[in-house]
Order: sequence, then C-alpha cells, then structure tokens
Amino acid sequence: MLGKVKIKDLPNLIGIEMEPSAWVKITQNRVNLFAEATNDFQFIHVNPERAAKTDFGGPIVHGFLLLSLLPELNSQHSITPENLLMSINYGSDKVRYLTPVHVGKRIRSLQKIIDVKQKQSDRWLIKKDIKVEIEGEEKLALIAEMLQMLIVKP
Repeated sequence: MLGKVKIKDLPNLIGIEMEPSAWVKITQNRVNLFAEATNDFQFIHVNPERAAKTDFGGPIVHGFLLLSLLPELNSQHSITPENLLMSINYGSDKVRYLTPVHVGKRIRSLQKIIDVKQKQSDRWLIKKDIKVEIEGEEKLALIAEMLQMLIVKP
C-alpha cells in the first residue's frame, strides 16, 4: 500500500508500480457461481469432463470473472489520498484477454499508475495499467487500462 498521500502529490505518482496483490486461487465452485450470476454456462467453464476433451484440456475461467476480480485484487495496494471520501470504478480504456486461466490456477494483479488528472476540485481520475499474472506461467492472463475516480473532501 502506498499509504496516505497528499492530494497535491497525486500527479507525482505517475510511473509508480505498486506491490503485486496476493495470489487468489480460482476454484470450480467460484466459476460455477459466476456462471449462475451471469447465465454464462458455456461448457468450457462449467463442464470439466467435456472441457477436458477440448484444446484447453480442462475448464477455463470466464474472462469477465477475471475482470470482476480486479477491484478486490487492486484494492490491496491502493492510493489513499488525504481526505478521501470514496473511490469509484470509472471504467476501462482497454481490456485484452491474452491467455486462458485454467480452473485451479492462482492469479494476481500488478498495477502501474500511468496518468493522474484533476477533473474538479474534489475529483481525481487515476488511470492504471493492470496486468494479471498466472502463477507458474510466462504469459499474462489479461492486460487492462482501468480508470478510478477518487473523490476527496475539498
């Protein structure tokens, strides 16, 4: 965690790489619950026997499940400016799924601050380059440019 930073120092954080998040294991149960929540029951995610007969060799994690885990992973090491009222997910400029994540693997996120803009006297837009690693694999699971709006007490 970067800890508390002064609001005026937010632009100085551009280029800062944060510590990696903790590893998170993706279980079949988590994949099944995500399928239920989104009605995405494609067999490559929820049917291990049938998925084993594909080129994947077993079930893989939904790409959107990986994306949905970013708030949890990224919050472990976040920017906390003085007088922070709230932090809001503001969207993304880019998301690419590079390598399938097999059920049972562990993932973690890496964050780098690539832009900071003051939008209003009490609002700061932070753009981060996000990478999701798969434990034991060279290729990344996904890359994204994520936007975070920090709302501070003026």
